[in-house]
Amino acid sequence: MSQVKVTNKKSGITYVYESESYWDKEKKQPRNKRKLIGKIDPETGEIIPTRNHISDIPNDSGDLPASVAGLKKLCRSYEKKLSKQSEKIQMLNDELSGMKLEKKALLQKLKELMNEFDS
Repeated sequence: MSQVKVTNKKSGITYVYESESYWDKEKKQPRNKRKLIGKIDPETGEIIPTRNHISDIPNDSGDLPASVAGLKKLCRSYEKKLSKQSEKIQMLNDELSGMKLEKKALLQKLKELMNEFDS
């Protein structure tokens, strides 16, 4: 396997691919399979992994790849947000129930007043 650098003429971004050559028996020609690794940072010249690239480098959270650990952290963050939103929804539902009871009581008083006025 080798690395191939391809520059996009429109954007000027240089992408890095992992390329593997193989023989196509039907066409009797060599062919390549490419997998995108990332793009090159123009300032430092380092390869910046793309979102779809899963790194096999272990990180602080044990033997998990960096992308999996990042996804777990993101999921925990969303779980916290959803929990807070669920609490707010419950509070608003309770408030709405109280307002409905108050409305019912006010309508009852209004009917009583209307009946007194009609008499």
